[in-house]
Amino acid sequence: MTCEGCKGFFRRTVKRNARLRCPFWKGTCEITRKTRRQCQACRLRKCLESGMKKEMIMSDAAVEQRRALIDRKKKERIETQPPGVKGLTEEQQTMIRELMDAQMKTFDTTFSHFKNFRLPEMLSGVQEIPESLQSSLAEKAAKLRQIRGDLGLVKVSLQVRGEDGSIWNYKPPADNSGKEIFSMLPHIADMSTYMFQGIINFAKVISHFRDLPIEDQISLLKGATFELCQLRFNTMFNAETGTWECGRLSYCLEDPTGAQETLVCPGRGRDTQQLWEERSDSRKWGFQQLLLDPVLKFHYMLKRLQLHEEEYVLMQAISLFSPDRPGVVQRGVVDQLQERFAMALKAYIDYRRPQPAHRFLFLKIMAILTELRSINAYHTQRLLCIQDLHPFATPLMCELFSITDG
Repeated sequence: MTCEGCKGFFRRTVKRNARLRCPFWKGTCEITRKTRRQCQACRLRKCLESGMKKEMIMSDAAVEQRRALIDRKKKERIETQPPGVKGLTEEQQTMIRELMDAQMKTFDTTFSHFKNFRLPEMLSGVQEIPESLQSSLAEKAAKLRQIRGDLGLVKVSLQVRGEDGSIWNYKPPADNSGKEIFSMLPHIADMSTYMFQGIINFAKVISHFRDLPIEDQISLLKGATFELCQLRFNTMFNAETGTWECGRLSYCLEDPTGAQETLVCPGRGRDTQQLWEERSDSRKWGFQQLLLDPVLKFHYMLKRLQLHEEEYVLMQAISLFSPDRPGVVQRGVVDQLQERFAMALKAYIDYRRPQPAHRFLFLKIMAILTELRSINAYHTQRLLCIQDLHPFATPLMCELFSITDG
């Protein structure tokens, strides 16, 4: 047995093949922990007398071979562990399993239960905007111009595939008179309400959420519902085609240069699928303009990360348990829960994704969540502005966004 200091001294001396002599010409220096640096020759003599053997020193090649063997065995040991649990604590594994179970129970990616929704209204070229929108009040006129400016570049077409195989297409009008905003509002309200109901049920499945006071549950849901809705919609987003594929419904980004409204019924006119495919090619060049919209930029940035389902549900939990939402009382408890979910996300990324390719993934996700908070505030302002001019929100939307009749 020897200390690390003398072991290293012996290895270095033997590899150098140095010929050492005692500076005191006696060769009998007393070697202790305090005096061992005073005479190398006598220190080497004591190493040999203690039983160290020169032939046991490994060559540089042997050292490299041994290190490679250790690394290979370590890699094999990691690969034989069950996927998804490497490096995660038992508590973190339980948290992720609960979130995945909640997601599976409350988010049907086929949208098979989304029924009896209102379709976009068909507005003819000569039809006037509702009288309520033509108010001569300067304030309302200014708000309408602001809405047109905010949403002028963003137009979404809709394709609905019927159970009988029929296809119904809607394309927004080409002008920016405001029709393209209001024709979609009833359908957007129905889809939003459907998504919000699923998110509320998702939160109720999480045990940590149920343990909070009902007042805090309401405050957290009011603050996070839009953000969780966007995270779920991102799993449906096809960045190549600019389309949200929601079961029988497909929402497609339109060319920002403008297009004309098209409503095609089955068996009438050109083939609807051909129209849909042609539209996809013509709008690709305009996507850079569309990215000026913060919501669309968010979807493209997040989709580019190619996240796992586990990472999506952990993002939803981090967003849901935000202690700084208005009205939250037990901020300390919520803050600790958010930190635990964030650490679970970091641990999952560290052990489920190869390094160094994804070494910044956790930081990118947290930055995107921060950006989503800003988008949430901006979206709420736009919604309230539209609601003030043209009421369209469902009762659930009014409750979540604190919209009053007055």
